[in-house]
Amino acid sequence: MLPGNRRIGVLLSHGFTGSPFSMRPWAEFLAREGYAVEVPRLPGHGTSWQDMNTTTWKDWYAELSRSLDKLLAENDVVAVAGLSMGGGLALKLAADRPADVAGLLLVNPAINSTSIKLLPVPLLKHLVAGMPTIGNDIKKPSMDEYAYPKVPLKALHSMMRGWKPLRRDLHKVTAPILMFRSTIDHVVDPSSGRIVLGSVSSTDVTERLLDDSFHVATLDNDAPTIFEESLKFLQTLGQDQD
Repeated sequence: MLPGNRRIGVLLSHGFTGSPFSMRPWAEFLAREGYAVEVPRLPGHGTSWQDMNTTTWKDWYAELSRSLDKLLAENDVVAVAGLSMGGGLALKLAADRPADVAGLLLVNPAINSTSIKLLPVPLLKHLVAGMPTIGNDIKKPSMDEYAYPKVPLKALHSMMRGWKPLRRDLHKVTAPILMFRSTIDHVVDPSSGRIVLGSVSSTDVTERLLDDSFHVATLDNDAPTIFEESLKFLQTLGQDQD
């Protein structure tokens, strides 16, 4: 039975060039604990990287928003969880729809980059369709997230363009936040985490550092920690909603 006999939904979003596979163990864990779970496949993901080049930040956000609507129709409250780009999309939902997002669970959220490698992307996307993959940044041996073999550059630029208005709107985020951040992350640099912590208006914010995982921490050595601590967060959330 969930805290306070309330039905709580959890929306989980995978990351850029990934798929629901990266969130499946977490989703299955929460479902076993009695939570209603949705893990949508974002447009252009889980097919081919060429397909992804025909989709945009707006498409990915719209899919996540539709899944939020579904959970809200069937539950009393909904928390949103996201990995990497999924964390950025979760923050956008919380900024745009603060009354609909009761809590945020973020794993290495991506909303910014200081990497000089991204500087030529706006021009480069007109010259080549893709670059070498950024996927599978996992410390745990023999683990594979099955991300695309290439980064679709038009899609990448769309995500980068989506970051700026998101950062501008972070002050609209008021939901409680539990953010997990890997101390070694070869994909998302620490600037994203710092910006989140310094910009949201949430009064309940906890950052949990992960010392034994790389970027895709939901499939890495610290995954059990993420699952157990997210459960405690949701239990507290249920009590707060009474």
